[in-house]
Amino acid sequence: MQPQPHALDSIQKPGPFHWQNRVLGYDKGMKRLETYLSEYAESHQNPVNIKLHNLCVPAIMWSLLGFAYTFGLTEGLTLAHAITFAALVYYAFFENVRVVLAMTAMTLVMFATFPWIPQLRWVSLFVFVLAWIGQFYGHKVEGKKPSFFQDLLFLLIGPVWVLSKLFPALIGRPPTPGS
Repeated sequence: MQPQPHALDSIQKPGPFHWQNRVLGYDKGMKRLETYLSEYAESHQNPVNIKLHNLCVPAIMWSLLGFAYTFGLTEGLTLAHAITFAALVYYAFFENVRVVLAMTAMTLVMFATFPWIPQLRWVSLFVFVLAWIGQFYGHKVEGKKPSFFQDLLFLLIGPVWVLSKLFPALIGRPPTPGS
């Protein structure tokens, strides 16, 4: 007989630094990345919704960073750099180097496009609105509310979920059928 999983098995274990407990709520039960991805997948089963998310999630990320890129903080540093740094710190606490590297690479590719887009602020706003319309249409087809309605951190999980569908080894699991 196999032991039953305990409710706390899905909770992220504290890292080597005690300040992690206080900063990110490990002591209050921060979820593991795999748990977030599983919960995210629950409201993303319909093939149309999955395809829309595979397109719209990166478009939203690109447009958000593109819009933020148009706001300089200091010489050579933009709001997009600050947002990216904060997101990468968040991903680092999942203690999965592949996720941090993949998100860094995806962000660098996005950043490389920004200087080539005329009227980046307006293009970003247009893409942002269209991509969100696509997202909400996908959830209408799915018949389920977006995950971020239950937890805003799912806005940071979406890009990892999309990458994990394309590259299952990113999170250390085999490809799933219909990915």
